[in-house]
Amino acid sequence: MKNKMNFLASALVITAATALILGYCYFFPEDAQRALIIYISTLILLTIFMAFASFIYRKHRSSVDDTDLAVIAENMNCEMIVWADDFSYVFLNKKLREHFGIVDWNYDRKEVMRVAFGVEKMTRVTVNDIVDNNAYEARFRDKNGAVLTIAWSTSLIKKRKKNSLYLSTGFNLTEIRKMKVNLASANDFFNSSMELAEIGVIMSTDRQNYRASSEMVRMLGLKKSSITAAEFRNLVHPNDRIQFDSAMRSQDSSEVRCVDMRIKSAEGPYRWYSYRYKSIAGTDNTLPLFGGAILDVNDEHEKDMLIERLAYIDEVTEIANRNKLLDAGQGIYDTCRLLDYSYWIIILDIDRFHIINDTCGYNNGNYILRNFAHILYKFVTPGGLAARISGDNFALVLRDYGDDDIPTRTVKNIQEEFAKLAVDDFSAISLSCSAGYSKLPEDGSSFLDVMEHAEFALKSSEGEKGHVCGYEPSMHDSIIGKTELEKALALAIDNNELQLFYQPKIDLATGKIMGVEALIRWIKPDGTIVKPDQFVPIAESSHLIGKISEFVLNEGCRQNSLWQKMGYPKIVMSINFTSTDFYQSDLKEKVFDALAKAGLEPEWLEVELTETLALSDIDFAVDQMNKLRDLGVKLAMDDFGTGYSSLSYLQILPITLLKLDRSFITDIEHDNIAYEIVSAVIRIAKSKRIKTIAEGIEDKIQESILRTAGCDYAQGFLYGKPMPPDKLQEFFEKNMREHGG
Repeated sequence: MKNKMNFLASALVITAATALILGYCYFFPEDAQRALIIYISTLILLTIFMAFASFIYRKHRSSVDDTDLAVIAENMNCEMIVWADDFSYVFLNKKLREHFGIVDWNYDRKEVMRVAFGVEKMTRVTVNDIVDNNAYEARFRDKNGAVLTIAWSTSLIKKRKKNSLYLSTGFNLTEIRKMKVNLASANDFFNSSMELAEIGVIMSTDRQNYRASSEMVRMLGLKKSSITAAEFRNLVHPNDRIQFDSAMRSQDSSEVRCVDMRIKSAEGPYRWYSYRYKSIAGTDNTLPLFGGAILDVNDEHEKDMLIERLAYIDEVTEIANRNKLLDAGQGIYDTCRLLDYSYWIIILDIDRFHIINDTCGYNNGNYILRNFAHILYKFVTPGGLAARISGDNFALVLRDYGDDDIPTRTVKNIQEEFAKLAVDDFSAISLSCSAGYSKLPEDGSSFLDVMEHAEFALKSSEGEKGHVCGYEPSMHDSIIGKTELEKALALAIDNNELQLFYQPKIDLATGKIMGVEALIRWIKPDGTIVKPDQFVPIAESSHLIGKISEFVLNEGCRQNSLWQKMGYPKIVMSINFTSTDFYQSDLKEKVFDALAKAGLEPEWLEVELTETLALSDIDFAVDQMNKLRDLGVKLAMDDFGTGYSSLSYLQILPITLLKLDRSFITDIEHDNIAYEIVSAVIRIAKSKRIKTIAEGIEDKIQESILRTAGCDYAQGFLYGKPMPPDKLQEFFEKNMREHGG
């Protein structure tokens, strides 16, 4: 506009000057030529000067005027106002004029400014607020009555003497404000829904920093809606952190997963929450996302606990049972694979627990089981477990912290604690336990596999009280072989493949047979004989020994009674009892029933006990032996001198026969010390009116030495090997012919 005015002014000046020159020339013709030349020359010089001045001005000017700004702003695709702070000049661009419905330039400049900036009155204070605020937000209605929201950014263009020129650029926030309102409404609805459903939500894009919903903040009593993974982990119960770690590191995006864990609640104590989570991989346009919903399931969990007690809690000890161990154990195994953790599983067995049950009763036996379980529970590590898996077998799952001695050290501590229970009613019992252990996931392809290997380790040294053994792969074949043998032995018992062989005992004074020792043999259908030292230990560990001992007792009594009825000399039938048999509370009744059934007088039955067996629980052993002596049954101590080797026990034990171990007899003709020991034992036994018998005699020299030393009886290959009943009958007849009936 200003440029147009300048152009019109210049044109009028030139036109007027030209008219004056032409008039001068008309009235003064003599000077016309010279005047025209001067005028034209002046006009040319003036034109050149103005052009040059205009060029310099355009090239070097440092600011624009209000007209330039108006031209620039007119067609910009945003709301713009060029205005003077005294409102002498106000220019609204096309975009803003369309909002107001302005079709010409006749508008109240100050009123338009008031409306555009959403103020009640345009004052110096208002102007200062607009100028000072880089995002001055205003709301007004357009020509259609719709509310528009514009954020104005105002810049100073030119400061003049009488006023200042400003440019205000608008950013239309109308749609964004609508979205914000809608989003706020949706967010309020979401938060209200989560609050009513008592569901918290936690999300993360980097798995280190999480955003929690308002309901999550309320449920856990968080101070803010942002929480780190470490802070969240600290709220989780120590025993559940392994499940938490597994969930947080899950990369599976195929399905929603769920884990139940205890988390410290806003009220203070731990409560059970169900964390339902999912991992969503990132794309070219989106970040990865991880998180999910957390539901308070404490009430439901307490109800489930009642059901779980029936399915997963052992009734006697009130700790986890085998079902719980296998269920939780597989989860621990999978976590070890995922997070590269290690755990130990220890299988523990209470040594000779059947003796405790038989001697102290089942109530006291249960007392021992409960207290043993409580001891185990003291050693449970975070993420671990203690469980009773069968009668007197327990399992302990421990976190591995890189110390291979943890299993052994833990078992030793358990053994020390357990031994302290041997007081009051249990003071006469030696309480101990044995253990086998293996490592997961290294020692198997599943938790059950690893657990079975720990059981292999336990069985590998079964029979040794208090032993602790780690799994070795070489054990597998040995245990499998024992298992197969155990199955075959069970069938052999049912199929009557077990037989008794009898080895004669000779009276050294007369040479007559005075008794036999019944020895068990397993004869397979093909005639193969399995030695006792191969299957008796298997029978003892599998509790098949009870059936075998019952067979030996009844068959021995029956056979001896039969020989007497057949007219053979009356002899003593010796049978061996294991600790399993001897420490049964009803032993006396079983022996009485066997004698009665066979019709055999008690004096013709002898029970042989090893020194180790008899002295492992001296008080109970003496009580049992006295009960048998009351029946009239004889008692022999086998392998004397190889166990505790204390002659003082001869004053305590009510035995009738002392068997001298073969180790003293083998080289007695050359070993003077062995001869002196045997002679001394024989003298002491005679002073106690205890008969003696030497086993393992193989030649006449040994027989002669023992007869001279005062030994009463002898047993060995010199007289006969163990033989079946028909062969022993032949031996009877031969002995009767040689030494008289």
